[in-house]
Amino acid sequence: MAVIRWQPFQEIDPLHRQMDRIFDDMLKVKRQPEMAWKPAVELQNTNDNLILRVQIPGVEAKDLDIQVTTEAVAIAGEQRYENKGHIRSEFRYGKFQRVIPLPVAIQNDQVQAEYKNGILTLTLPKVVEARQKVVKINLADNTTEPFATTPTEESQAA
Repeated sequence: MAVIRWQPFQEIDPLHRQMDRIFDDMLKVKRQPEMAWKPAVELQNTNDNLILRVQIPGVEAKDLDIQVTTEAVAIAGEQRYENKGHIRSEFRYGKFQRVIPLPVAIQNDQVQAEYKNGILTLTLPKVVEARQKVVKINLADNTTEPFATTPTEESQAA
């Protein structure tokens, strides 16, 4: 009678290799360029300007590409990864791109930009036609008087 010895590690090895392949495949998916991230934006409307703030901490100004048309703002760049022996990292790395359509036309040749503390702020002046104009309406000059008025001294003297 032959004695067959059970070797559990030989049965676990193929399972171990399959699990490694699954995790390797998952990591490859995360590194694909299609998985680019989009920075958060905030758009504020004032009387004369649109104020666009873009949250991109850790990105250097030299790694930003900002293009402004009269109708939209396109921001692209890259958050570079430096392997410094991280044990865990939840930061976003890689290329990013964001196109923000604007609700009104702007003068794209007069845009002002500031990049401070990871926040890009663009001041986008509106074209003159898009600015909110305040017009005062004077009802006293109206020749037709639809409202009942009190008699003035001149009308009483007549």
